[in-house]
Amino acid sequence: MHKTVKALLRQSDRFNGDPTVNLSYLKNQALLHGHSYESDHCLIQQGRRGGHPHEQKQWTLDDFDIGKSLGKGKFGHVYLAREKKSGYVVALKVLYKSELENSGVETQLRREVEIQKQLKHPHILRLYGYFHDETRVFLILELAAKGELYKQLQKQGRFPEDVAAKMTNALLYLHSKRVIHRDIKPENLLLGLKGELKIGDFGWSVKTGVITSRRSTLCGTLDYLPPEMVEGKRHNEKVDVWSLGVLLYEMICGNPPFEDNEGYEATYRRIVKVDLHIPSFVSKDAADLIRKYNSADRLPLREVAHHPFVTRNLRLSDVSPSSQVRP
Repeated sequence: MHKTVKALLRQSDRFNGDPTVNLSYLKNQALLHGHSYESDHCLIQQGRRGGHPHEQKQWTLDDFDIGKSLGKGKFGHVYLAREKKSGYVVALKVLYKSELENSGVETQLRREVEIQKQLKHPHILRLYGYFHDETRVFLILELAAKGELYKQLQKQGRFPEDVAAKMTNALLYLHSKRVIHRDIKPENLLLGLKGELKIGDFGWSVKTGVITSRRSTLCGTLDYLPPEMVEGKRHNEKVDVWSLGVLLYEMICGNPPFEDNEGYEATYRRIVKVDLHIPSFVSKDAADLIRKYNSADRLPLREVAHHPFVTRNLRLSDVSPSSQVRP
């Protein structure tokens, strides 16, 4: 029988649960010992036979020291954790099988894991591995030390345009891998130690060319859904392009473009009509791109990399060849 999370919490006094302090210390230790790392979140990648966690034959809860809770979701909790042998810090997502089964989302979780574990991009949250016991499923995730974009957006009100532009690069990569996210919104975007954006929560994501009937499923949050989805029509990867336009607008303006004080039905009508009003303080390039994202004839993502808004806010090296979508 595995030790419970509570028991591990009591035994981890030497792990103070402060991600910033631990990450800074562990990164320096990794460099001193000749280890490499892929981000400032101190990935698990050295110190175990087989290297990365997804290459480990069998993981158990005993391989980790468990720190403080980072948050609670519908099906479980997320904890700060440290892999014992390597000392690297991660986020350990604990899901309860009974709740997954009761909600009928086992297949959805399996698809989420299969998609996310294959993705490697600086603006996409890494899934290093997973394991399970009799009652729980554990996902070993990259730690996003500054939490949800949504909470930061509430505090700051707006984000600089260059931060918003980086989401374009991440979606270019996703679509090059034939993945549709289908739920791009601030609550599903995380921030790394230096404030770098990371797409997380692939619960509604699908592989194009594999899923057919699912592509008419209504999913996501109303404020970010395109007309074809709110009307129950079939859809493709262009739904992410629309959501990116909504996100770009919200990050620059502080609120979603189709939000209406009169409620759900009013928001629905504005989305269907594409009733879009852009404030005068938004730059000309950003306004142009938002309109091209949020229109019936949306700009293909493969053309976005050459749009003035993106080229002005991203270095050429930020838009890597692997991020390009093939015609």
